[in-house]
Amino acid sequence: MVEDKVLVCKDCGAEFVFSASEQEFFAEKGFTNEPGRCPQCRAAKKQQNRGQRDSYNGSYQREERQMYPAVCASCGKQTTVPFQPSGDKPVYCRDCFSARNR
Repeated sequence: MVEDKVLVCKDCGAEFVFSASEQEFFAEKGFTNEPGRCPQCRAAKKQQNRGQRDSYNGSYQREERQMYPAVCASCGKQTTVPFQPSGDKPVYCRDCFSARNR
């Protein structure tokens, strides 16, 4: 039987509980390591990885993805895509791309 464990966060040093249900979840997913960060530090690290910290106001902002103009090879509609079209392969708008990949 699995019991709750008290672990120490490697970032802030606070103790946190690694519950029996969390341990079972980790085992189900095949994770072999226990969490090294408390839930608050885990969330902060995740947020940090999603965007860069704005030094002006301290908020997180996601970098804007560069989009490139293109003409859909199927319907001829103007669209934008997140890559530079090279011209050697067809480019599709969202609707035509979805329809082709069903």
